[in-house]
Amino acid sequence: MSYGNKLRKGLMGMREQSIPTRGIDIQVAIHGEEHLPTVVLLHGFTGSTATWTEVSKRLTGVARTVAIDLTGHGKTTAPVESDRYEMDQQVKDLEALFDHLGLRSFVLVGYSMGGRIALAYTILYPDRVSSLILESASPGLRSENERVERCQADHQLAEKLETDGLPAFVDFWENIPLFHSQKRLSDEVRQTIRQERLGQRATGLANSLRGIGTGSQPSYWSRLGTVHMPVLLLTGEYDTKFINISREMGEHFPTVRHETIPDAGHAIHVEKPDVFATMISEHLLQTKNGGGAV
Repeated sequence: MSYGNKLRKGLMGMREQSIPTRGIDIQVAIHGEEHLPTVVLLHGFTGSTATWTEVSKRLTGVARTVAIDLTGHGKTTAPVESDRYEMDQQVKDLEALFDHLGLRSFVLVGYSMGGRIALAYTILYPDRVSSLILESASPGLRSENERVERCQADHQLAEKLETDGLPAFVDFWENIPLFHSQKRLSDEVRQTIRQERLGQRATGLANSLRGIGTGSQPSYWSRLGTVHMPVLLLTGEYDTKFINISREMGEHFPTVRHETIPDAGHAIHVEKPDVFATMISEHLLQTKNGGGAV
């Protein structure tokens, strides 16, 4: 279909549009030609389509990328009701959006929060996903006690955000241990990340914590075995927690490969965009040739 021709053209061939979907407007950014394999990109908490710009540039001529602002992030609507951010709502939004865009088969990539959503979408709507790439992601928490404790922590964090304001929250968020390795990035890159976070809305971030936090979502550990397409798990060398989670996830997926990227932390695509894009390119080639298992 020629839907891409209707999108507003931006810099570097990026085409952007806000698409009405199930009562909200979802922002998408598409880069590349329609004849190329499609790679859908889902960002993490405090992210947006902009987080994938460097990766999309490096995939020019290799893949068409479709980046999406998830609910409450970037330019996508930030509903005032936190239940509109829940997992079942977000995966239904994605299914409706993909149908609107005419995306019948694609590689789905998700980072952190976006990885949890990508996994849920793949489990609930597997027909469109040719393969799945999860960067620093998890299937949720196993026990009810863990989920309750995490929900309480996420709600407290949401209240802190609303009380202290977005700039103070960003100061706090960029200094949590998870992002310690990003302090080695250039001042320019760090400032770009900070501006992306400051460009968010407090309502969207607070309700994301309440509605789609790790404690709020269902646990998908018992359903990993139902994912029969190739899965690539990516973790950074310094992100010990998610290395261990991915190793355990790898024991459940039928067709899986786990790669740990040297000299990288939680956000590999930000810290090592060349390596990240190369991993996607190699994955496209391997899965096209029927590979994927290691």
